[in-house]
Amino acid sequence: MYITSTLNPTMEAYKALHQTTGWNAKGLYTYDQLYRAICNSWFSLSIYNGEQLIGYGRIISDGIYQTFICDVMVHPDYQRKGFGTMVMEGLLEHCQKENIKWIQLFCAKGKQPFYQRLGFCEREADAPGMMLFYEGGSNS
Repeated sequence: MYITSTLNPTMEAYKALHQTTGWNAKGLYTYDQLYRAICNSWFSLSIYNGEQLIGYGRIISDGIYQTFICDVMVHPDYQRKGFGTMVMEGLLEHCQKENIKWIQLFCAKGKQPFYQRLGFCEREADAPGMMLFYEGGSNS
């Protein structure tokens, strides 16, 4: 049974999932720093299989118009089974609920098709990242 949560995972659960990604291979940040970073997020979404964290993503935002999706990860044993899409849809749903129209992200090399299926488009070659713009809605 898979459970989603908007609460931050524990440090141990986050570290276990993060270590499967190969990110931070140069050790630029300690896990205390990385965990503090996710705790400072505007919004995050976790997916669990029982007590194991298998998917995670977070948003950094001012809550008005600048939004940046980062640290989207799925445990390798659960990739290509829809969990990355579940994470992203949850993050995007929160942005829509808050009337955020400008959503940016960086993605790993080769992952662009995944994000394009969700509506993101590549920025020009000299501008890093990708973006998604929601039209319509109110600005109240």
